[in-house]
Amino acid sequence: MTPSSLSALLGSLDVVWKREPSSMSALTNIQWRTNQCDPGSVLFFQRFDDGRDDAELIDRYLLASPFAALVTNKLLDGWTRLPAQTGIYVTHPDDYAEVVRRCCDLIYPLDPSAAVCVGVTGTNGKTTTVKYLEAILAAQGCRVLTIGTLGVSLNGTPRFETGFTSPPLIELRRLLHAERSHYDVVAMEVSSHALDQGRAHGISLRSAAWTNFTLDHLDYHHDEARYFAAKSRILDLLEPSGQLVTTSLEVAERLRSARPGAPIELLRAAEIDRTAVALKPFLALEHNRHNYTLAVALANRVLGATDGAHLGREDWRHLAAVPGRFECKVIGKRTLVIDFAHTPDALETILSAIRGAFPDAYILTLFGCGGGRDRGKRPLMGAAVARYSDHAIVTSDNPRFEDPRSIIADILTGMPQTGREVVVERPAAMTRLFEILSALPEQQPCVALIAGKGHERYLDIQGQKTPYSDQDQVALHMKRLGWRVSS
Repeated sequence: MTPSSLSALLGSLDVVWKREPSSMSALTNIQWRTNQCDPGSVLFFQRFDDGRDDAELIDRYLLASPFAALVTNKLLDGWTRLPAQTGIYVTHPDDYAEVVRRCCDLIYPLDPSAAVCVGVTGTNGKTTTVKYLEAILAAQGCRVLTIGTLGVSLNGTPRFETGFTSPPLIELRRLLHAERSHYDVVAMEVSSHALDQGRAHGISLRSAAWTNFTLDHLDYHHDEARYFAAKSRILDLLEPSGQLVTTSLEVAERLRSARPGAPIELLRAAEIDRTAVALKPFLALEHNRHNYTLAVALANRVLGATDGAHLGREDWRHLAAVPGRFECKVIGKRTLVIDFAHTPDALETILSAIRGAFPDAYILTLFGCGGGRDRGKRPLMGAAVARYSDHAIVTSDNPRFEDPRSIIADILTGMPQTGREVVVERPAAMTRLFEILSALPEQQPCVALIAGKGHERYLDIQGQKTPYSDQDQVALHMKRLGWRVSS
């Protein structure tokens, strides 16, 4: 890229409004974070309808940043407060992602023929499906880059975290460009936010999977119809010969109705024999069998086995438990399960599976609900837990800027008065959970589900991510009690 390339591209844009100064610094890089800018930066600033006013955004993010040019999707009041030498380009709202892509092509070019990309969307199960796919492809000799909730991994080895399920497009292109000589396949989670905001715009998918669809993220999408419509945009990322696979009849039928002729294949969940379940206990869960089915289907398409020739090779043997997804420790008759379940459907799914697999067990569930998100799911989560648990401990889970007691009060409206207790601070709730477990008769089968945090190693409180881990807490209490995992 020559120093004038970015300037020429910006100057050629069909925009809603622009301010081109008579003299502007040479443009050398593109950024999406204001604190990463320098005097040669083009800052891409995507404006959302999140309740904050224009003055707040300009004061908080823009005035102190040294960027040379600004590209945004909406004209905001107060642009004149920015330095006169700053170029400003306001795109047509629907063109914003395409402008980002064109700039990425200059700074972070990719050869689309050099690697295969696949994507996974859905309310739950994205991470598990991607990690299963990674394991299956790696066993076939593929070099796999995965991008998702657990961060970025190359050939199964964690590299770094992005802080996003699906990173913004500039960040995505940056990492794809940086790692381009190291991978043959990119397997990425594609969230509804990413699809709505164009974070994967211009990335062509060989194939895609849609795990399931239940209510979530209505704080952002506002209603179920817009949430589904956002997820359905994954079809727009498919290559001309690409296909979307799902094991959800509801998703398949609804997509076919909304998008007649779209390349959608409905799959039946794989049957897993006793040998597989004995060696891979997480496959006892029905939703994991669905995730596995999708992973095998995606692997087939990556490997060119579209006729199903790859099926039947016992791909399950290559799988490992995904961190924070039905992560089990068994101590005699006690089974501890750490899981990321943080939606009504996810709790319903995992608890019904636990109740089915352990019909005689005492089931104890510790859970909470995040703040600053869809309040409507809180009583539904409480109801799901109450249906299957003998006792529940309701606690905190990333309260963010809300009072955790207010969040818990919302949860409790979906639960009966009995069979529950409240321990607001999560570490104290973990202590209480182990008090209950240790007081149960040693021969009493019991399962303790610790839900909501999964792989996360922090609690998000008042804008600060305080170090915290359910896994570390479990290890601490097991050591204190002298409990050892059964062989």
